Amino acid sequence: MTAFLSVEISLTGRRWVGPDPAADRLAEGMAQATRLPLPLCRILASRGILPEAAPAFLAPALRDLLPDPLTLKDMAPAADRLLRAVARRDRIAVFADYDVDGGASAALLLTWLRAFGIRATLYIPDRIDEGYGPNVPAMARLAAAHDLILCVDCGTLSHEPIAAAKGADVVILDHHLALETLPEALAVVNPNRQDEDGSLAHLCAAGVVFLLLVEANRRLKQQGQQGPDLMALLDLVALATVADVAPLTGVNRAFVRQGLKVMARRDRPGLRALADVARMDQAPTAHALGFLLGPRVNAGGRIGQADLGARLLATDDAMEAARLAAHLDQLNTDRRSITEAVREEALAQAEARGLTGPLVWAAAEGWHPGVVGIVAARLKEATNRPAVVIGFEGEAGKGSARSVPGVDLGAAIQRLAAEGLIQKGGGHRMAAGLSLGRSQLEPAMDRLGELLARQGAGAAGPQDLRIDSLLTPTAATVALLEEIENAGPFGASAPAPRFAFANVAVNTRRVGESHLKLGLSDGAGPTLDAIAFGAFDGPLGAALENAGHRRFHLAGKLELNHWNGRSRVQLRLDDAAPA
Repeated sequence: MTAFLSVEISLTGRRWVGPDPAADRLAEGMAQATRLPLPLCRILASRGILPEAAPAFLAPALRDLLPDPLTLKDMAPAADRLLRAVARRDRIAVFADYDVDGGASAALLLTWLRAFGIRATLYIPDRIDEGYGPNVPAMARLAAAHDLILCVDCGTLSHEPIAAAKGADVVILDHHLALETLPEALAVVNPNRQDEDGSLAHLCAAGVVFLLLVEANRRLKQQGQQGPDLMALLDLVALATVADVAPLTGVNRAFVRQGLKVMARRDRPGLRALADVARMDQAPTAHALGFLLGPRVNAGGRIGQADLGARLLATDDAMEAARLAAHLDQLNTDRRSITEAVREEALAQAEARGLTGPLVWAAAEGWHPGVVGIVAARLKEATNRPAVVIGFEGEAGKGSARSVPGVDLGAAIQRLAAEGLIQKGGGHRMAAGLSLGRSQLEPAMDRLGELLARQGAGAAGPQDLRIDSLLTPTAATVALLEEIENAGPFGASAPAPRFAFANVAVNTRRVGESHLKLGLSDGAGPTLDAIAFGAFDGPLGAALENAGHRRFHLAGKLELNHWNGRSRVQLRLDDAAPA
């Protein structure tokens, strides 16, 4: 296929690829049949949406997309045990992971139980002292004081800790990859069990917990009782789905669409306080969940007190919410500075090792375990390869890994654990964690590289830049952007559309050390504002700042910029090439 706008090598070294001709013809036919804007039809066509399905896709109804909870194995005994615990006023503990998905999953259960007057115990392990998931001492202590332990976003691989919970029933609500043998729990509800069909494998843990509550409410209704309002809980499901980078397809898309509407009402004290400290001055978007709210909820588990995020999401006290949000906001600021220091060291180490293989990795003494996952994601984005970053404390190393589309990293790391090359590890296709000794490092990374190479990791060069449509600056209006937003929300497996602007003149202004503000014009209408974040961290900044009278093709995503009470369309620049 000919490169889009003949851009074979852009300023960032990428080839531009435009819409598939067949999809373009489908989009033009859809525009004629539906009278929807052609740029929107191109987005729908690229997602495989046929003209007759466009109206339903643009207005997804949760009732039409919500699966029957009982399609998940062990859902029936899990719902029965939860309702029995409510009826008997059992002592309930919620053991959760320390990330956003774990915190939101815990908050879903705590809020639902509170509607029955039950105050469950929240337990979130310390990332450094206890590590991920249930551990024997914690489970034994919880079992001694509780009748039911609900493990959320963890537990599927925790055979020994679950066995230590003697005297209490354990229900696991998780989505991480499972082994053939499951822990001896009362129920293990997990769409990624090996005996599941995979149709719900895209759910995050909060989605699994929500389905449990749907089934519990359904059983209450059959008994003539009214359950708590589940639609009001979708803000938590939306936050977890986006923050855990779950695919925004099928029911996940409906979860986020409806959850954003719930969040806009600002009813939940914790999310209201968090939005205020994050200075969110507009209706929530998927981007805001992933880049403003999610990192702040995560900050407690990364470098502070592990349960802060879950407590914030679950609280019904506005004063407590304001205090927790302020604390998490400060921790997030601290986390950013720690992350940047580790990122620079890790990138230099990976570059010295070489960036042409199937895997990039870095490891060092003293790297904070709370930021290695973020740094792994940065390395993955910079190299288009799976990345592993490990922090050591003496002989013990804890690491996180992030993958690229088409490469199942979680399965590869589980293979390392099965072969005895690491102490433990697991996760899902796109993200995983691992623990290992210092002497295991080199052999494990060599073997992981071999396993990932078999899946095609590292076979491609710089990733092609996919363009959805060509626009003129004049056509980039607020009305068009509002139409395009109906095809969202955008995120994992449903990327925001990228538009190209051909042969435009640019004027530029540096913002801070590394960002660039631009105005672009084709001479036929108003100037379109643009922003290039981190432009001077790569080749874009210098090339565009010194453009002179040269003209460029620009590519990026459109967004609304709110300033002084006005909303204007702005291009978030991804790439550029000389025209």
